[in-house]
Amino acid sequence: MTDLFEPSRAKAPANAAGRLLAVLDAFGPGSVSLSLSDIARRSGLSLSTAHRLVRELAEWGALERDAAGRYTIGVRLLELAALAPRGLALREAAFPALDELHHRTRGNVHLGVLDGTKVVYVEAIRACATRPTQGRAGDRLPVHASGIGLVLLAHSSPDFQERVLAGPLEKLTPLTVTDPGELRRRLAQARRDGYAVATGQITLPDIVVAAPVRDPCGDVVAAVSVVLETARARPRVLARMLAGASAEITRRMRSAA
Repeated sequence: MTDLFEPSRAKAPANAAGRLLAVLDAFGPGSVSLSLSDIARRSGLSLSTAHRLVRELAEWGALERDAAGRYTIGVRLLELAALAPRGLALREAAFPALDELHHRTRGNVHLGVLDGTKVVYVEAIRACATRPTQGRAGDRLPVHASGIGLVLLAHSSPDFQERVLAGPLEKLTPLTVTDPGELRRRLAQARRDGYAVATGQITLPDIVVAAPVRDPCGDVVAAVSVVLETARARPRVLARMLAGASAEITRRMRSAA
C-alpha cells in the first residue's frame, strides 16, 4: 500500500515558480529528510535543476542542510506558516481545548482543515507514539475516508460534494466506504447529528468521532476528532465532549479577533 500521508507526485511543471514548489512538495510527513537525488526524483526535476533550486531555497531559509548533506524544511517557512489563519493561529486558539479533550478521553486528538480534496491535520495529540498511523500535524488524508473529512465535506457546497463523490474514491481498508450513495447518507446524518462517526475507515481497530469547528461568523472552518479503539469508544459521549471543545475553540477565536 502506498503511504497514505504522502503528497501526490505530478510531472515537473515548466515554469520557474512551479519548479520551486515541486522541490518543496517533495517533502512530506514520511520524508522529512531527503538527499539531493531524492528531491530530484520525487519532484521530477533533473539533478542539475534540483541542485540549483535547492541551493537557492537553502540560501533563503526555506531548506536547511545537515552535516550528512541531507535537506529538511527550514524554519523560515515556519515563520510564514504562522501568518496563515488556518494554520498556527487556529492551532493556538484550539490547543487548550484539544489538550483537555486528550486528557479526558486518552485518545488521539486531531484538528483538521480542508485543502482541496484532502484533509490536512494542523494539530495532533497522540495517545501512543507506537501507532504512527493515527496521524501527525501536516498529514494529509482523503476527505471521504476520515471522520474530520466527513464533517468538513458535509458542510461544504453541494458542487464540491459532488466533485468528491464523483471519485475516484480510494479504498484504504475493507471497511472504507466508497459508494457515493452511502457517503451521501453519511453526510446527511453528520449534518443532522452535528458529528460524524467513522469506523475502520483508515485503521481497522479504530473508531473516529468528529465534530465541526465554526469561526465567530458561524462558518465551519475546521473539524476536531477523537480516535479510540472501537471496543472502548462511546460515540455519543465523545460527541458531547467534542461539541464542548468546538465551542471553546470558537470562543477563543472570537476573543483573539
